[in-house]
Amino acid sequence: MCRYAMYGPYKDIYACFSCRKVFKQTSNYELDKAEKANREYRCPQCSDIMKDMGHDFQAPKKDDSKQWMKVELLYRNGFTYHSCGCGGPGYRPAALSEVEQFLEKNRVFKSAGEALLNHLTMK
Repeated sequence: MCRYAMYGPYKDIYACFSCRKVFKQTSNYELDKAEKANREYRCPQCSDIMKDMGHDFQAPKKDDSKQWMKVELLYRNGFTYHSCGCGGPGYRPAALSEVEQFLEKNRVFKSAGEALLNHLTMK
C-alpha cells in the first residue's frame, strides 16, 4: 500500500537552489482547484520561486555545492523525487560526475521522430 495515500496528506517539499534551502508547503490534496492553479511558493529569504521536489527529496547539506548542483541539474532535466511512497522515485545518481551518463541513458524524446533521429545518428 502506498504510504502517502495511507496516512493522509503530507507536506510537499520545495527547494530554493539559490539559498540551498528546503521548505515544506501545503499539499496539493489540501488545496482547491483555484489554489492549485495559482500555486507558486517564493523563498522567504531571496524571493526566488521555489521548485517542487517531491515527498522523497532529502536536501544535501547547505555547504555541499556539488550535490546542490547535481540536484538542480536533475531538476532542470525533469527528474524530481515524486512517488506514491511504494518504491520511491527510482534511481538517482549519487555524484555530480554521474549525472551526464544518467541523463543520456534516461533521455525522454519529445516525439517518435526525435527518437528515430537519435537512433539513426547513434549508429
